[in-house]
Amino acid sequence: MPILFLLLLIGVFAYLSITRRNSTLTRACRWRLDCIAGPDHYRCAACGAQTDTAPGTVPKQCLRPD
Repeated sequence: MPILFLLLLIGVFAYLSITRRNSTLTRACRWRLDCIAGPDHYRCAACGAQTDTAPGTVPKQCLRPD
């Protein structure tokens, strides 16, 4: 039984690690499509950062100046 619990715990940590690696958005980043500036131009509603992306993609990186 303790071995099963240990395997379950390792599996949960592995899942959390993999899902965290795919998304680096912080809670403060809220990307909104800005159609006035262009078809693939995004602006962050929280910090005002702006970026252009490839067609059909959404920004995942926080561009907030530190």
